[in-house]
Amino acid sequence: MSATSHIVSELAKANPTFLILIRWCISASPAVRPGAKKYIPVTRRYQRTLRRADIAGLGFAVAGLHQRGLQYGQSMITNSVRIEGRTKSGIEYGPVSVGSIRMGRSLFEHNFAHPFEALEIADTDARHYVCLLFALKNAQMRGMIANFPMLLLRTCGYLEQFAESLIDDLASGSIAPHLKIEPEIRAYLERRWRAAPHRAAQLREIYQREGRLTPKLAWPQLSFLLTAQGGTSDFYFQRFGDYFGGTPIFGGVYGSAEATFGVYPAFNTNACILAIESGFYEFIPADQWEVEQPKTLLPWEVKVGDRYRILVTSYSGFYRYDIGDVVEVVGFYNQTPLITFRYRRGGLLSSTTEKTTEFHATQVMQRLQQEMNLRFEDFCITLSEQEFPAHYLANIELAAGQVLNDPIALLTRFEALMSEVNVRYNVVRKGQVPPPRLRLLAPGSFAIVRQRQLAKGMFDSQLKFPHISEDRQFLAGLAIEQEVEFPTMAQR
Repeated sequence: MSATSHIVSELAKANPTFLILIRWCISASPAVRPGAKKYIPVTRRYQRTLRRADIAGLGFAVAGLHQRGLQYGQSMITNSVRIEGRTKSGIEYGPVSVGSIRMGRSLFEHNFAHPFEALEIADTDARHYVCLLFALKNAQMRGMIANFPMLLLRTCGYLEQFAESLIDDLASGSIAPHLKIEPEIRAYLERRWRAAPHRAAQLREIYQREGRLTPKLAWPQLSFLLTAQGGTSDFYFQRFGDYFGGTPIFGGVYGSAEATFGVYPAFNTNACILAIESGFYEFIPADQWEVEQPKTLLPWEVKVGDRYRILVTSYSGFYRYDIGDVVEVVGFYNQTPLITFRYRRGGLLSSTTEKTTEFHATQVMQRLQQEMNLRFEDFCITLSEQEFPAHYLANIELAAGQVLNDPIALLTRFEALMSEVNVRYNVVRKGQVPPPRLRLLAPGSFAIVRQRQLAKGMFDSQLKFPHISEDRQFLAGLAIEQEVEFPTMAQR
Protein backbone atom coordinates (compact mmCIF):
# COMPACT_ATOMS: atom_id res chain seq x y z
CA MET A 1 0.00 0.00 0.00
CA SER A 2 1.36 3.46 -0.90
CA ALA A 3 1.87 6.12 1.78
CA THR A 4 -1.04 8.11 0.35
CA SER A 5 -3.36 5.08 0.40
CA HIS A 6 -2.32 4.26 3.96
CA ILE A 7 -3.16 7.78 5.16
CA VAL A 8 -6.56 7.65 3.45
CA SER A 9 -7.27 4.23 4.97
CA GLU A 10 -6.36 5.32 8.49
CA LEU A 11 -8.25 8.62 8.32
CA ALA A 12 -11.34 6.89 6.92
CA LYS A 13 -11.66 5.17 10.29
CA ALA A 14 -12.55 8.58 11.74
CA ASN A 15 -16.01 8.19 10.16
CA PRO A 16 -15.70 10.64 7.24
CA THR A 17 -18.95 11.94 5.83
CA PHE A 18 -17.45 12.77 2.46
CA LEU A 19 -14.27 12.26 0.47
CA ILE A 20 -12.95 15.15 -1.61
CA LEU A 21 -11.68 14.12 -5.03
CA ILE A 22 -9.31 16.58 -6.68
CA ARG A 23 -6.68 16.62 -9.41
CA TRP A 24 -3.09 16.04 -8.34
CA CYS A 25 -1.39 18.77 -10.32
CA ILE A 26 2.17 18.67 -9.00
CA SER A 27 3.50 15.34 -7.80
CA ALA A 28 4.79 15.41 -4.23
CA SER A 29 5.63 11.72 -4.14
CA PRO A 30 7.07 9.28 -6.70
CA ALA A 31 4.09 7.05 -5.96
CA VAL A 32 1.64 9.68 -7.21
CA ARG A 33 1.87 10.60 -10.86
CA PRO A 34 0.82 14.03 -12.21
CA GLY A 35 -2.78 13.96 -13.38
CA ALA A 36 -3.76 11.11 -11.03
CA LYS A 37 -6.54 11.50 -8.50
CA LYS A 38 -6.30 11.60 -4.73
CA TYR A 39 -8.87 11.42 -1.96
CA ILE A 40 -8.99 13.63 1.11
CA PRO A 41 -11.16 12.42 4.01
CA VAL A 42 -13.54 15.04 5.36
CA THR A 43 -14.35 14.13 8.93
CA ARG A 44 -16.94 15.88 11.07
CA ARG A 45 -14.14 17.46 13.09
CA TYR A 46 -12.54 18.83 9.93
CA GLN A 47 -15.92 20.16 8.80
CA ARG A 48 -16.27 22.03 12.09
CA THR A 49 -12.93 23.76 11.55
CA LEU A 50 -14.02 24.82 8.07
CA ARG A 51 -17.36 26.03 9.40
CA ARG A 52 -15.63 28.37 11.85
CA ALA A 53 -13.98 30.18 8.95
CA ASP A 54 -17.20 30.19 6.92
CA ILE A 55 -19.19 31.69 9.79
CA ALA A 56 -16.53 34.32 10.42
CA GLY A 57 -16.61 35.23 6.73
CA LEU A 58 -20.42 35.46 6.78
CA GLY A 59 -20.23 37.77 9.78
CA PHE A 60 -17.80 40.08 8.01
CA ALA A 61 -20.02 40.04 4.91
CA VAL A 62 -23.21 40.96 6.78
CA ALA A 63 -21.40 43.71 8.69
CA GLY A 64 -19.96 45.07 5.45
CA LEU A 65 -23.37 45.14 3.80
CA HIS A 66 -24.90 46.98 6.75
CA GLN A 67 -22.12 49.57 6.57
CA ARG A 68 -23.14 50.19 2.95
CA GLY A 69 -26.84 50.33 3.74
CA LEU A 70 -27.38 47.08 1.80
CA GLN A 71 -29.26 43.94 2.79
CA TYR A 72 -28.29 40.29 2.82
CA GLY A 73 -30.85 38.09 1.07
CA GLN A 74 -31.42 35.14 -1.22
CA SER A 75 -28.68 34.31 -3.73
CA MET A 76 -28.02 32.23 -6.81
CA ILE A 77 -25.34 29.59 -7.32
CA THR A 78 -24.93 27.28 -10.32
CA ASN A 79 -22.43 24.68 -9.01
CA SER A 80 -23.18 21.05 -9.77
CA VAL A 81 -23.87 19.01 -6.63
CA ARG A 82 -23.73 15.61 -8.29
CA ILE A 83 -21.43 13.24 -6.45
CA GLU A 84 -18.60 11.72 -8.46
CA GLY A 85 -19.10 8.26 -7.01
CA ARG A 86 -18.98 6.07 -3.93
CA THR A 87 -16.22 4.04 -2.35
CA LYS A 88 -16.64 0.28 -1.78
CA SER A 89 -17.81 1.09 1.76
CA GLY A 90 -20.43 3.52 0.46
CA ILE A 91 -18.77 6.86 1.25
CA GLU A 92 -19.59 9.56 -1.31
CA TYR A 93 -16.77 11.45 -3.00
CA GLY A 94 -16.48 14.48 -5.28
CA PRO A 95 -15.19 18.09 -5.37
CA VAL A 96 -15.00 20.02 -2.12
CA SER A 97 -17.73 22.45 -3.22
CA VAL A 98 -20.13 19.53 -3.79
CA GLY A 99 -19.58 18.20 -0.29
CA SER A 100 -20.00 21.62 1.29
CA ILE A 101 -23.28 22.37 -0.48
CA ARG A 102 -24.74 18.90 0.07
CA MET A 103 -23.94 19.04 3.77
CA GLY A 104 -25.79 22.35 4.03
CA ARG A 105 -28.83 21.21 2.10
CA SER A 106 -31.23 21.75 5.00
CA LEU A 107 -30.49 25.49 4.92
CA PHE A 108 -30.52 25.79 1.14
CA GLU A 109 -34.13 26.78 0.57
CA HIS A 110 -33.85 29.71 3.00
CA ASN A 111 -30.78 31.18 1.36
CA PHE A 112 -31.13 30.55 -2.37
CA ALA A 113 -33.62 31.68 -5.00
CA HIS A 114 -33.86 28.29 -6.71
CA PRO A 115 -34.42 24.69 -5.52
CA PHE A 116 -31.48 22.53 -4.48
CA GLU A 117 -32.59 20.01 -7.11
CA ALA A 118 -31.69 22.47 -9.90
CA LEU A 119 -28.03 21.89 -9.00
CA GLU A 120 -28.43 18.14 -9.51
CA ILE A 121 -28.92 18.59 -13.26
CA ALA A 122 -25.89 17.07 -15.02
CA ASP A 123 -25.99 19.14 -18.22
CA THR A 124 -24.20 22.46 -17.66
CA ASP A 125 -26.41 24.52 -20.01
CA ALA A 126 -29.62 23.12 -18.55
CA ARG A 127 -28.44 23.62 -14.96
CA HIS A 128 -27.61 27.29 -15.56
CA TYR A 129 -30.90 27.82 -17.41
CA VAL A 130 -33.05 26.39 -14.60
CA CYS A 131 -31.15 28.26 -11.86
CA LEU A 132 -31.60 31.51 -13.79
CA LEU A 133 -35.27 30.78 -14.45
CA PHE A 134 -36.16 30.35 -10.78
CA ALA A 135 -33.91 33.25 -9.76
CA LEU A 136 -35.49 35.63 -12.29
CA LYS A 137 -38.85 35.09 -10.64
CA ASN A 138 -37.45 36.72 -7.50
CA ALA A 139 -37.01 40.41 -8.30
CA GLN A 140 -35.54 40.94 -4.81
CA MET A 141 -32.62 38.55 -5.20
CA ARG A 142 -29.54 39.97 -3.48
CA GLY A 143 -26.48 37.92 -4.36
CA MET A 144 -24.65 35.75 -6.89
CA ILE A 145 -22.04 33.16 -5.93
CA ALA A 146 -19.39 31.30 -7.93
CA ASN A 147 -16.02 29.73 -7.12
CA PHE A 148 -14.18 31.98 -9.58
CA PRO A 149 -14.93 35.31 -11.33
CA MET A 150 -14.76 33.65 -14.75
CA LEU A 151 -17.71 31.45 -13.75
CA LEU A 152 -19.81 34.48 -12.80
CA LEU A 153 -19.09 35.94 -16.23
CA ARG A 154 -20.15 32.64 -17.76
CA THR A 155 -23.49 32.87 -15.92
CA CYS A 156 -23.91 36.38 -17.35
CA GLY A 157 -23.32 34.90 -20.79
CA TYR A 158 -26.08 32.35 -20.23
CA LEU A 159 -28.45 35.10 -19.10
CA GLU A 160 -27.81 37.07 -22.29
CA GLN A 161 -27.97 33.98 -24.52
CA PHE A 162 -31.24 32.60 -23.14
CA ALA A 163 -32.98 35.86 -22.14
CA GLU A 164 -35.94 35.58 -24.53
CA SER A 165 -36.58 31.91 -23.78
CA LEU A 166 -36.32 32.50 -20.03
CA ILE A 167 -38.84 35.33 -20.20
CA ASP A 168 -41.22 33.17 -22.27
CA ASP A 169 -40.99 30.33 -19.72
CA LEU A 170 -41.53 32.80 -16.89
CA ALA A 171 -44.71 34.03 -18.60
CA SER A 172 -46.10 30.59 -19.47
CA GLY A 173 -45.06 28.61 -16.39
CA SER A 174 -43.19 26.03 -18.46
CA ILE A 175 -39.59 24.82 -18.48
CA ALA A 176 -38.13 24.67 -22.00
CA PRO A 177 -38.69 21.10 -23.27
CA HIS A 178 -35.41 21.01 -25.22
CA LEU A 179 -33.30 21.21 -22.06
CA LYS A 180 -31.42 18.03 -21.14
CA ILE A 181 -32.87 17.46 -17.68
CA GLU A 182 -33.12 14.07 -16.00
CA PRO A 183 -36.82 13.02 -16.06
CA GLU A 184 -37.23 12.69 -12.28
CA ILE A 185 -35.59 16.09 -11.70
CA ARG A 186 -37.71 17.72 -14.42
CA ALA A 187 -40.88 16.27 -12.88
CA TYR A 188 -39.97 17.67 -9.46
CA LEU A 189 -39.01 21.10 -10.81
CA GLU A 190 -42.20 21.38 -12.86
CA ARG A 191 -44.23 20.71 -9.71
CA ARG A 192 -42.38 23.58 -8.04
CA TRP A 193 -42.64 25.97 -10.98
CA ARG A 194 -45.41 28.55 -11.48
CA ALA A 195 -45.95 31.25 -14.07
CA ALA A 196 -45.15 34.86 -13.14
CA PRO A 197 -46.66 36.92 -15.98
CA HIS A 198 -46.20 40.28 -14.23
CA ARG A 199 -42.50 39.64 -13.62
CA ALA A 200 -42.12 38.34 -17.19
CA ALA A 201 -43.67 41.54 -18.58
CA GLN A 202 -41.30 43.62 -16.45
CA LEU A 203 -38.25 41.73 -17.73
CA ARG A 204 -39.49 41.80 -21.34
CA GLU A 205 -39.79 45.59 -21.18
CA ILE A 206 -36.20 45.83 -19.87
CA TYR A 207 -34.96 43.45 -22.55
CA GLN A 208 -36.68 45.34 -25.37
CA ARG A 209 -35.48 48.71 -24.05
CA GLU A 210 -31.85 47.68 -23.40
CA GLY A 211 -31.44 45.02 -26.07
CA ARG A 212 -30.01 42.61 -23.48
CA LEU A 213 -30.55 41.28 -19.98
CA THR A 214 -27.79 41.54 -17.36
CA PRO A 215 -27.82 40.75 -13.63
CA LYS A 216 -27.93 44.41 -12.65
CA LEU A 217 -30.90 45.01 -14.98
CA ALA A 218 -32.73 41.88 -13.84
CA TRP A 219 -32.06 42.34 -10.13
CA PRO A 220 -31.62 46.07 -9.42
CA GLN A 221 -31.27 45.39 -5.68
CA LEU A 222 -28.32 43.06 -6.16
CA SER A 223 -26.17 43.68 -3.08
CA PHE A 224 -23.15 41.38 -3.28
CA LEU A 225 -21.06 39.00 -5.36
CA LEU A 226 -19.22 36.17 -3.65
CA THR A 227 -16.22 34.82 -5.56
CA ALA A 228 -12.47 34.24 -5.35
CA GLN A 229 -10.17 37.21 -4.87
CA GLY A 230 -6.44 37.52 -5.52
CA GLY A 231 -4.30 35.90 -8.21
CA THR A 232 -5.75 36.46 -11.67
CA SER A 233 -9.19 37.58 -10.42
CA ASP A 234 -8.60 41.27 -11.17
CA PHE A 235 -8.35 40.52 -14.90
CA TYR A 236 -11.95 39.26 -14.91
CA PHE A 237 -13.15 41.95 -12.51
CA GLN A 238 -12.41 44.51 -15.22
CA ARG A 239 -15.48 43.20 -17.07
CA PHE A 240 -17.77 43.10 -14.03
CA GLY A 241 -18.90 46.72 -14.33
CA ASP A 242 -20.73 45.99 -17.59
CA TYR A 243 -22.80 43.26 -15.93
CA PHE A 244 -22.95 44.16 -12.24
CA GLY A 245 -22.37 47.91 -12.03
CA GLY A 246 -20.69 48.72 -8.75
CA THR A 247 -21.99 45.68 -6.83
CA PRO A 248 -19.45 44.97 -4.06
CA ILE A 249 -17.40 41.77 -4.25
CA PHE A 250 -16.62 39.54 -1.27
CA GLY A 251 -14.00 36.79 -1.20
CA GLY A 252 -15.53 34.70 1.60
CA VAL A 253 -12.66 32.40 2.48
CA TYR A 254 -9.38 31.65 0.73
CA GLY A 255 -8.98 27.92 0.70
CA SER A 256 -8.68 24.69 -1.23
CA ALA A 257 -9.72 21.07 -0.84
CA GLU A 258 -6.79 20.55 1.50
CA ALA A 259 -7.31 23.44 3.90
CA THR A 260 -8.71 26.90 4.57
CA PHE A 261 -5.99 29.55 4.64
CA GLY A 262 -7.77 32.85 5.18
CA VAL A 263 -11.00 34.74 5.88
CA TYR A 264 -11.82 37.99 4.09
CA PRO A 265 -12.74 40.81 6.51
CA ALA A 266 -14.17 43.27 3.98
CA PHE A 267 -15.59 43.76 0.51
CA ASN A 268 -13.46 44.64 -2.52
CA THR A 269 -10.16 43.54 -1.01
CA ASN A 270 -7.59 40.88 -1.90
CA ALA A 271 -6.32 40.71 1.68
CA CYS A 272 -7.60 38.01 4.03
CA ILE A 273 -6.91 37.19 7.68
CA LEU A 274 -4.88 34.02 8.25
CA ALA A 275 -7.40 31.40 9.44
CA ILE A 276 -5.54 30.54 12.64
CA GLU A 277 -8.36 28.34 14.02
CA SER A 278 -8.50 26.15 10.90
CA GLY A 279 -4.92 24.86 10.91
CA PHE A 280 -1.30 25.44 11.87
CA TYR A 281 0.59 27.56 9.33
CA GLU A 282 4.26 28.09 8.51
CA PHE A 283 5.85 30.40 5.95
CA ILE A 284 8.90 29.75 3.78
CA PRO A 285 10.76 32.98 2.83
CA ALA A 286 11.75 33.46 -0.81
CA ASP A 287 15.46 32.93 -0.10
CA GLN A 288 14.66 29.43 1.19
CA TRP A 289 12.55 28.20 -1.73
CA GLU A 290 15.35 26.23 -3.36
CA VAL A 291 16.78 24.87 -0.10
CA GLU A 292 16.22 21.16 0.53
CA GLN A 293 15.39 21.71 4.21
CA PRO A 294 14.11 25.30 4.27
CA LYS A 295 13.80 27.37 7.41
CA THR A 296 10.24 28.44 8.15
CA LEU A 297 8.69 31.38 9.95
CA LEU A 298 5.65 31.38 12.20
CA PRO A 299 2.77 33.83 11.60
CA TRP A 300 4.04 36.49 14.01
CA GLU A 301 7.50 36.43 12.37
CA VAL A 302 6.51 37.37 8.81
CA LYS A 303 7.17 40.83 7.35
CA VAL A 304 4.79 43.09 5.45
CA GLY A 305 5.68 43.25 1.76
CA ASP A 306 7.48 39.89 1.63
CA ARG A 307 6.26 36.82 -0.25
CA TYR A 308 6.21 33.30 1.15
CA ARG A 309 5.30 29.75 0.33
CA ILE A 310 2.69 28.71 2.85
CA LEU A 311 2.64 25.34 4.65
CA VAL A 312 -0.35 23.96 6.53
CA THR A 313 -0.93 21.24 9.09
CA SER A 314 -4.67 20.62 8.97
CA TYR A 315 -7.40 18.64 10.67
CA SER A 316 -7.83 16.55 7.51
CA GLY A 317 -4.49 14.82 8.07
CA PHE A 318 -2.03 16.99 6.16
CA TYR A 319 1.27 17.66 7.93
CA ARG A 320 3.40 20.63 6.84
CA TYR A 321 1.74 20.41 3.43
CA ASP A 322 3.06 22.67 0.67
CA ILE A 323 0.16 23.36 -1.66
CA GLY A 324 2.39 25.50 -3.87
CA ASP A 325 0.66 28.81 -3.23
CA VAL A 326 2.75 31.96 -2.99
CA VAL A 327 1.21 34.60 -0.74
CA GLU A 328 2.22 38.16 0.06
CA VAL A 329 1.86 39.60 3.55
CA VAL A 330 0.14 42.96 3.10
CA GLY A 331 -0.51 43.92 6.72
CA PHE A 332 -1.87 42.68 10.05
CA TYR A 333 -5.38 42.37 11.48
CA ASN A 334 -4.57 43.00 15.13
CA GLN A 335 -1.69 40.49 15.48
CA THR A 336 -2.73 38.13 12.69
CA PRO A 337 -1.15 38.42 9.22
CA LEU A 338 -3.21 39.69 6.30
CA ILE A 339 -2.24 37.64 3.26
CA THR A 340 -2.98 37.88 -0.45
CA PHE A 341 -2.70 34.97 -2.88
CA ARG A 342 -0.36 35.90 -5.72
CA TYR A 343 0.26 32.78 -7.78
CA ARG A 344 0.76 29.04 -7.71
CA ARG A 345 4.44 28.14 -7.53
CA GLY A 346 5.36 25.88 -10.44
CA GLY A 347 3.13 27.91 -12.73
CA LEU A 348 6.08 29.73 -14.29
CA LEU A 349 6.97 30.65 -17.85
CA SER A 350 10.63 30.92 -18.85
CA SER A 351 12.25 31.27 -22.23
CA THR A 352 15.57 31.18 -20.38
CA THR A 353 15.69 32.15 -16.70
CA GLU A 354 13.19 34.99 -16.28
CA LYS A 355 10.37 33.09 -14.45
CA THR A 356 7.27 34.99 -15.52
CA THR A 357 4.34 34.26 -13.19
CA GLU A 358 0.61 34.39 -13.77
CA PHE A 359 0.54 37.47 -11.55
CA HIS A 360 2.99 39.21 -13.92
CA ALA A 361 0.91 38.20 -16.96
CA THR A 362 -2.35 39.39 -15.43
CA GLN A 363 -0.90 42.77 -14.47
CA VAL A 364 0.25 43.27 -18.05
CA MET A 365 -3.09 42.32 -19.60
CA GLN A 366 -5.09 44.45 -17.17
CA ARG A 367 -3.07 47.52 -18.07
CA LEU A 368 -3.17 46.71 -21.80
CA GLN A 369 -6.97 46.66 -21.73
CA GLN A 370 -7.09 49.97 -19.88
CA GLU A 371 -4.48 51.76 -21.99
CA MET A 372 -5.68 50.44 -25.36
CA ASN A 373 -9.38 50.82 -24.43
CA LEU A 374 -10.03 47.19 -25.33
CA ARG A 375 -11.75 44.22 -23.74
CA PHE A 376 -10.32 40.73 -24.01
CA GLU A 377 -12.48 37.63 -23.76
CA ASP A 378 -9.42 35.89 -22.33
CA PHE A 379 -5.71 35.37 -22.92
CA CYS A 380 -2.87 32.91 -22.43
CA ILE A 381 0.85 33.55 -22.85
CA THR A 382 2.81 30.60 -24.24
CA LEU A 383 6.19 29.99 -25.88
CA SER A 384 6.97 29.29 -29.54
CA GLU A 385 7.71 25.67 -30.42
CA GLN A 386 10.75 25.66 -32.68
CA GLU A 387 13.22 28.22 -31.31
CA PHE A 388 15.48 28.25 -28.31
CA PRO A 389 15.37 30.64 -26.65
CA ALA A 390 11.69 30.80 -27.52
CA HIS A 391 9.51 33.78 -28.43
CA TYR A 392 6.76 34.79 -26.02
CA LEU A 393 3.37 34.37 -27.73
CA ALA A 394 0.63 36.67 -26.44
CA ASN A 395 -2.51 34.72 -27.41
CA ILE A 396 -5.56 36.98 -27.13
CA GLU A 397 -9.23 36.55 -27.96
CA LEU A 398 -11.03 39.89 -28.23
CA ALA A 399 -14.41 40.25 -26.54
CA ALA A 400 -17.46 40.40 -28.80
CA GLY A 401 -17.67 43.67 -30.75
CA GLN A 402 -14.05 44.65 -30.08
CA VAL A 403 -11.70 45.64 -32.93
CA LEU A 404 -7.93 45.98 -32.72
CA ASN A 405 -6.91 48.74 -35.11
CA ASP A 406 -3.18 48.85 -34.33
CA PRO A 407 -1.79 45.43 -33.38
CA ILE A 408 1.84 46.65 -33.53
CA ALA A 409 1.03 49.30 -30.92
CA LEU A 410 -0.48 46.65 -28.66
CA LEU A 411 2.53 44.35 -29.13
CA THR A 412 4.91 47.24 -28.41
CA ARG A 413 3.08 48.08 -25.21
CA PHE A 414 2.96 44.40 -24.23
CA GLU A 415 6.75 44.28 -24.53
CA ALA A 416 7.20 47.43 -22.44
CA LEU A 417 4.81 46.30 -19.70
CA MET A 418 6.37 42.84 -19.50
CA SER A 419 9.77 44.49 -18.99
CA GLU A 420 8.29 46.74 -16.32
CA VAL A 421 6.46 44.17 -14.18
CA ASN A 422 9.13 41.44 -14.45
CA VAL A 423 12.63 42.86 -14.13
CA ARG A 424 14.19 39.51 -15.07
CA TYR A 425 12.28 39.53 -18.36
CA ASN A 426 13.70 42.95 -19.11
CA VAL A 427 17.23 41.64 -18.49
CA VAL A 428 17.00 38.54 -20.69
CA ARG A 429 15.17 40.37 -23.49
CA LYS A 430 18.18 42.63 -23.98
CA GLY A 431 20.48 39.81 -24.95
CA GLN A 432 18.89 36.36 -24.99
CA VAL A 433 15.15 36.17 -25.60
CA PRO A 434 13.79 37.05 -29.06
CA PRO A 435 10.97 39.60 -29.41
CA PRO A 436 7.40 38.56 -28.52
CA ARG A 437 4.65 37.91 -31.03
CA LEU A 438 0.92 38.59 -30.88
CA ARG A 439 -1.66 36.03 -31.91
CA LEU A 440 -5.30 37.08 -32.29
CA LEU A 441 -7.44 33.98 -31.85
CA ALA A 442 -10.82 33.43 -33.47
CA PRO A 443 -14.00 34.04 -31.41
CA GLY A 444 -14.86 31.08 -29.22
CA SER A 445 -11.26 29.85 -28.96
CA PHE A 446 -11.04 29.85 -25.18
CA ALA A 447 -14.46 28.21 -24.91
CA ILE A 448 -12.91 25.33 -26.88
CA VAL A 449 -9.94 25.22 -24.49
CA ARG A 450 -12.26 25.07 -21.47
CA GLN A 451 -14.23 22.21 -23.05
CA ARG A 452 -10.94 20.36 -23.54
CA GLN A 453 -10.18 20.76 -19.85
CA LEU A 454 -13.62 19.48 -18.88
CA ALA A 455 -13.20 16.52 -21.22
CA LYS A 456 -10.04 15.58 -19.31
CA GLY A 457 -12.08 15.24 -16.15
CA MET A 458 -11.77 18.69 -14.59
CA PHE A 459 -14.85 19.59 -12.57
CA ASP A 460 -17.07 22.30 -14.02
CA SER A 461 -17.28 24.37 -10.82
CA GLN A 462 -13.52 24.07 -10.20
CA LEU A 463 -12.49 25.26 -13.66
CA LYS A 464 -9.60 27.72 -13.46
CA PHE A 465 -8.07 28.88 -16.70
CA PRO A 466 -4.24 29.14 -16.83
CA HIS A 467 -3.00 32.45 -18.21
CA ILE A 468 0.52 31.18 -18.78
CA SER A 469 1.54 27.74 -20.01
CA GLU A 470 4.84 26.08 -20.84
CA ASP A 471 2.89 23.38 -22.68
CA ARG A 472 3.69 24.28 -26.29
CA GLN A 473 0.58 22.34 -27.43
CA PHE A 474 -1.86 23.90 -24.97
CA LEU A 475 -3.56 26.02 -27.65
CA ALA A 476 -2.89 23.67 -30.57
CA GLY A 477 -5.59 23.50 -33.21
CA LEU A 478 -7.18 26.87 -32.46
CA ALA A 479 -7.87 29.19 -35.38
CA ILE A 480 -5.44 32.14 -35.49
CA GLU A 481 -7.01 35.13 -37.23
CA GLN A 482 -3.80 37.17 -37.23
CA GLU A 483 -0.22 36.68 -36.09
CA VAL A 484 1.79 39.86 -35.58
CA GLU A 485 5.51 40.33 -35.02
CA PHE A 486 7.76 43.33 -34.93
CA PRO A 487 8.98 44.40 -38.43
CA THR A 488 12.60 43.58 -39.21
CA MET A 489 15.13 46.35 -39.85
CA ALA A 490 14.80 45.75 -43.61
CA GLN A 491 11.01 46.11 -43.42
CA ARG A 492 11.35 49.34 -41.49
